[in-house]
Amino acid sequence: MYENFGEQLTMDDMARTALFSKFHFSRVFRQVTGISPGRFLSAVRLQAAKRLLISTSLTVAEISNRVGYTSVGTFSTRFKNSVGVAPTLYRQNGGYRSLIPTDTRRDGWGSRSVTLKGEVLAPPDHEAGRVFVGLFPEAIPQGAPVRCSVLEGPGPYELPDVPQGTWYVLVHSVPPDGDAVIPDPTVADPVPWVGSRGPLAVGADTDVPPVTVPLRPMRVTDPPLLLALLDPRMTPVTATGS
Repeated sequence: MYENFGEQLTMDDMARTALFSKFHFSRVFRQVTGISPGRFLSAVRLQAAKRLLISTSLTVAEISNRVGYTSVGTFSTRFKNSVGVAPTLYRQNGGYRSLIPTDTRRDGWGSRSVTLKGEVLAPPDHEAGRVFVGLFPEAIPQGAPVRCSVLEGPGPYELPDVPQGTWYVLVHSVPPDGDAVIPDPTVADPVPWVGSRGPLAVGADTDVPPVTVPLRPMRVTDPPLLLALLDPRMTPVTATGS
């Protein structure tokens, strides 16, 4: 996928490459990555589009075509829904955003909300920079998180008023002196650090224990980080909102 994201890859193509039946390939792929092959491919394409928007002067239409979309309208809609901002605005802001909004549509689900607490553990023998902690309905960091927090570094976190549902805690960080815009697991340096826990069920009678998330190097089997990252000039206290 990373090598051929601009081509019109089908499930049959990918299963044939893996020497699996289509159904077995889809099942194993989801077990390993947490999402379907189609969702993963779409994320890889949008990640490539983020990089092209920042590093080239190609038009949005040209980038849309280069990453495998036949409709620039479809590309722009999916980009905004996944990254959080339109392609043109993403380019104007240098790949960053000043605020990470949360998805308030799920507020009030059920009769009880909880505060999810835990700790992000630093990678051994490595320095991690600012840490984003987000709560998502799927195992991919895209769109608006249900709840999120930005930490100055690894350590304790708290996500208040978590509504009832099934969620994933997804964490990412980058080295302080690295490229924080588009973490790429196919590039050895700088190493993006990620972590995940889930699915976590929050119900009416659920007591959620503290959730510890160790940071580790991002793998090529981890879903790409699609969210536009927080502007490093912003402080955590002003980083998130509705």
